[in-house]
Amino acid sequence: MSTGKPQSAGASHARNGTILSALFMGLGQFYHRQWVKGVIFMLAEVISIYLIIAQLGANLWGLVTLGDTPSRMEKVGRLYQNVPGDHSIFMMIYGLAALIYIVLFVLFYIGNIRDARAVGQLRDEGKEAPSFRDTTKQLLDKGFPYLLLSLPTIGVLFFTILPILFMILMAFTNYSAPDHIPPKNLVDWVGLETFKSLFTLKAWSKTFYGVLIWTIIWAVVATVTTYFGGILVALLIQQHGIRFKTMWRTIFILPYAIPQFISLLIMKNILNSQFGPINQYLGMLGLGQVPWLNDPFMAKVTVILVNMWIGIPVSMILVLGVLTAIPKDLYEAAEVDGASGFQKFRNITMPFVLFQTAPILIMQFAGNINNFNVIFLLTGGAPANGDYAFAGSTDLLVTWLYKLTLDNQRYNFASAIGILIFLIIASFSIYNYRRSRSFKEEDMIQ
Repeated sequence: MSTGKPQSAGASHARNGTILSALFMGLGQFYHRQWVKGVIFMLAEVISIYLIIAQLGANLWGLVTLGDTPSRMEKVGRLYQNVPGDHSIFMMIYGLAALIYIVLFVLFYIGNIRDARAVGQLRDEGKEAPSFRDTTKQLLDKGFPYLLLSLPTIGVLFFTILPILFMILMAFTNYSAPDHIPPKNLVDWVGLETFKSLFTLKAWSKTFYGVLIWTIIWAVVATVTTYFGGILVALLIQQHGIRFKTMWRTIFILPYAIPQFISLLIMKNILNSQFGPINQYLGMLGLGQVPWLNDPFMAKVTVILVNMWIGIPVSMILVLGVLTAIPKDLYEAAEVDGASGFQKFRNITMPFVLFQTAPILIMQFAGNINNFNVIFLLTGGAPANGDYAFAGSTDLLVTWLYKLTLDNQRYNFASAIGILIFLIIASFSIYNYRRSRSFKEEDMIQ
């Protein structure tokens, strides 16, 4: 029992509790006579040690080796029977799960030491060690938000972080068809060999650089056309003297209101080179048929035009909201000074619009790099390109990744491309957002 007086310099409950908790979880709490808390910490370590010895250690070793015994067929009597072996991919997943569990256990272990030290410091100051009831009350009071967030955090670790780590690790293996698909064949660690092949082997490098260039061109053009197209439409609707503004807004928002899946499939049929209505009408007028989706150049132009039809309404809505928030007295002052309509647009409208929508513009660019729907539903990456490996003329990196994964089982190359996509988007978005006025002058408009 504490005497209510500070301890002498020679005695330190904080030091003793810290040392005991470092030796074994719960001992420091027992030293402070916190019996229930000590039992909880001790049970946590006992269970964790049992799991590590019984299963998690083997899982970690499996993550290192990815297995050493492939499945095989053995003759039993007159029949052949499949003998299961190691499954490299399952071993990788189980190893990652074990690694995350061990990291959580280490953090819990550190928390146990810090708890024993904090209670020891209270005792060194002559105060009583909190009872289990007091600890529970404090946890439900001040720590209640953290308690609620703990379960979703664990879910994020195992259902979001683990798959991301799994995807990253696949890029450093030879997990691909036809020779390295478990359980028949094992998967091996190959280091940076996948990235080296992607950048240096002619079949892969030509496809990668070609698809990358088109992806960047697509992202820039698609973002610029939809963004400034939305600004133009919004300005036209907001012009003085334009009647039926509600009707015009409704008409232009319809492409956005209709599910994109339906819109793109309808556009694909409308633009069909042989049976599409547009080419049918062109033929009736004596004009030649246009290969909207069959010619590599025309297919790229077509997907940009269709994306404008889908994307301009989004920008229009955003800009309409910004235009209504611009103070009218700025325009009145500009008119008094004799400013023309273009000068008012350049010096008042555009700076306000850019300031408010710059983060969204950056987000749209990042989204267009990963714009799977427009390309996949409209062209499927077609037309075919004989120089590309598993990619078509209009394929973006993300659609090429999809084909590599689901159609061709080249999982290691798909994973490497996924990492490169993330690096491109993250570096561009962070760099441009930090340079935007929205970031530098976030307090300018309140």
